[in-house]
Amino acid sequence: MEKMLAAVLHDFNDLRLEEVPVPRAAEYGDVVVRIKSCGICATDYKAIKGIRRNVEFPFIPGHEPSGVVAEVGPGVTHFKPGDEVIVMPSGYCGYCKHCRTGNTHYCENAFTTGGDGPVIVLPGAFAQYMRTKDTSLFLKPANLPFDVAAITEPLSGAWKGVIQYSEMKVGDDVVIIGVGSIGLLCMMVAHAAGAGRLIAVDTSEYALRNALTLGATHIVNPSTEDAKARIYEIMPDGPDIIVEAAGPIQAVRLMVDLRRRGTKWNVFGITTHEKFELDGGYTHFLEGRMDASFGTNPLAMSKAIRLMERGLVDVGKIISHRFPLEQIHEALEVMSTPNRNKIVINP
Repeated sequence: MEKMLAAVLHDFNDLRLEEVPVPRAAEYGDVVVRIKSCGICATDYKAIKGIRRNVEFPFIPGHEPSGVVAEVGPGVTHFKPGDEVIVMPSGYCGYCKHCRTGNTHYCENAFTTGGDGPVIVLPGAFAQYMRTKDTSLFLKPANLPFDVAAITEPLSGAWKGVIQYSEMKVGDDVVIIGVGSIGLLCMMVAHAAGAGRLIAVDTSEYALRNALTLGATHIVNPSTEDAKARIYEIMPDGPDIIVEAAGPIQAVRLMVDLRRRGTKWNVFGITTHEKFELDGGYTHFLEGRMDASFGTNPLAMSKAIRLMERGLVDVGKIISHRFPLEQIHEALEVMSTPNRNKIVINP
């Protein structure tokens, strides 16, 4: 049986580089992709380090891949070996009530490759090959390098949150709280969509410097200044949209405090089960709108690919490090440091 190299998680903090069988495209709709690039998501890091506990072992992480079709299974007619593709990590049935209303990321029969959420979790892309379904593939535009194409899924999540759900309009004043990799992508989408004032909020000076080079009109550091006072100095009428892309509960509380009448606010970054309070009457009379967004869908993936292909968002600018699969442990060490953005693995 043909073997491949893969990073297999056997327990929290026990990631091993091993020779495992190459997957086969045996079932209807199966496609095996030779992985060229795969981004490291914070959720991958949290699973490996035990911060995220919804993991069943053994597990091959990695859910932001691009690559080349190596083998197709029965019934696959839209792709062939040699096609350069981008992989959406989530798969869907197309028949349940959620799929039929366009919410494929709610699919009752969903699977994910190398990620989390659905009950069915297939081996991911920190490996030389990965099996998925043809409905999760998108042809890679020729002008996109594989490393850039691997950022499609997080960019699609940013587009889905900022544009599809929060419905940002040209000229809106936007605040992005947290400008790590995903926050920078939210900010770049907002910039491309014609944001008026665009404020990046973060406690990291490294992150704030990056934000200024990628479209932020202003930066605010809550650890050195009164964030609300400074934001309202820049935006006297208050923000039209606030996106929390940071994760800590303090970021959510700042977002709540920044609202004015009509503000749209998106609980985008926090995934831990922590609580924050709302004044019911105040929230009622503000008449704002709260959104949240997780995961992706085919529409968002298609929009992200178009943004990159047309040169409207250059995600290559947020890639700070690249490592071969053999050096994934070194890559994880860099993940724990403050001065990095998106890290890409090249199997």
